[in-house]
Amino acid sequence: MNQLATNTTFVEQQLAAHAFPNTPENLYDPLRYFLKIGGKRMRPILTLMAAEAVSASPNESIAAALSVELFHNFSLIHDDIMDNAPVRRSFQTVHEKWNPNIAILSGDVLLIEAYKQLAFYSDDRLPLLFKRFNDTAVEVCEGQQMDMDFEERANVSVNEYIEMIRLKTSVLLGCALEFGVIVGRGDEQLRKLFYDFGVQLGLAFQIQDDYLDLYADPEKFGKQVGGDVLSNKKTMLSLLARDCCNKSKDPRYQELLDMPPTAEKVVFAKNLFHELKVADQVLAEMNVHFDKAMQDLEKMELSESSKKPFKELADFLINREH
Repeated sequence: MNQLATNTTFVEQQLAAHAFPNTPENLYDPLRYFLKIGGKRMRPILTLMAAEAVSASPNESIAAALSVELFHNFSLIHDDIMDNAPVRRSFQTVHEKWNPNIAILSGDVLLIEAYKQLAFYSDDRLPLLFKRFNDTAVEVCEGQQMDMDFEERANVSVNEYIEMIRLKTSVLLGCALEFGVIVGRGDEQLRKLFYDFGVQLGLAFQIQDDYLDLYADPEKFGKQVGGDVLSNKKTMLSLLARDCCNKSKDPRYQELLDMPPTAEKVVFAKNLFHELKVADQVLAEMNVHFDKAMQDLEKMELSESSKKPFKELADFLINREH
């Protein structure tokens, strides 16, 4: 995973060097603050990796990589406002440290900064980058709206949930990878395979997140285990449990929803989900999407040495414990 570490360092250096004006302070200070609090930087790293696979240098692909990362952070700032989240990555969210109006406006500027990065490619690559960026940006907004709508709906289906996480999370991974191929002037088939690889890997990653929220080792997880259960959040685990209980007229799912947010609720959920075998179903669904991602990778007309970093990254993500 040396390539991963090298690319992570490069992305962090480039973000740190990104110059924002000094004034108005309340517009640009929140952006400097938010970009410094870190993150996995998985999306820009994927762009760099895909570009390298088609022989484009990091210096040539970094603008596209930063575009994806700046857009991602814009979406996080706005999501935190909508979710009324007090903390992001163990730091105060922008709307809490400043106020919601400042967070909205600063987030808007970050979106514009993402577009400005694409202007680096003032040749035939720009229309391809621009279309993928715009299509993805709309889909991410659609996914966020679906997620908010689901909070008010009791009848969300598993298929609807998978579509929501595809739009909200996975398409940006696909975009990041396709950006790298576009920069390296890969052909249309390779662009599509990389995009699909990213979407399927993103689905597997997000479904795994649902599982880890309840079943991760608390010492490795980095946050409260069972947080989704405590807040009655709709996840693949809870939706499958609901369907099983409704089918057999089992009252325990409704009992789970009605329980106060205590440690006993988490234990009750684990026992219920184990008995209903929904955890096994979630892991099986995760593996379906992981296998699809690997199939897309195998179809790519690239050398095995070029594919190896993506296999290693996929294995690393799917075998994580937090």
